Amino acid sequence: MKKDGFTIIELLVTLIVLAIVASISIPVFSRWLPDYRLRNAAREVYSNMQLTKMNSVKHNAEWAIIFNPAVNRYVVFSDAVDGDWTTTGDNIIFRTVNLSDYEGIRYGHGNATTNATQTGGPFPGDNVSYTTPDNVVRFSSRGMAIDLGYVYLSNSKGSSYAVGTPSLAGAIVLKKWNGSAWE
Repeated sequence: MKKDGFTIIELLVTLIVLAIVASISIPVFSRWLPDYRLRNAAREVYSNMQLTKMNSVKHNAEWAIIFNPAVNRYVVFSDAVDGDWTTTGDNIIFRTVNLSDYEGIRYGHGNATTNATQTGGPFPGDNVSYTTPDNVVRFSSRGMAIDLGYVYLSNSKGSSYAVGTPSLAGAIVLKKWNGSAWE
């Protein structure tokens, strides 16, 4: 008489093989995860800048993003009729993004030694180089960048990305620090 199924030895061997594979893959995965989160956060900043630019053209109005390093957040909004680029008053908040949702990601330049501009130089104190108005990037109704600068994001490993508008033409760039230069 033939019985179908697994023997206890076959089951134990399978569990031992799975345990070995898990013990090898978990440390690799945990080293990879901070960079994955950083890349996703930087891509989201890039996408939200593109969205802000497109909506400024679509709605024929200035749109902006306020970066707030103090609370690790940024806000996409429109309709600053009064020229007051704050998240209060007549402005319409379109989206709020908390960088803390990406575990371990914050405003920062990590191990980067120079800023992402072509001339290099020091980093801004709060890792956001948009200055007038402070920490705000604006796009005109024609999709042109009104403000030039970069936002720097980093993780606990010291990796960093820069996202910004280097020219008034409205181009948005995403750069990664490779250990010696921005690429």
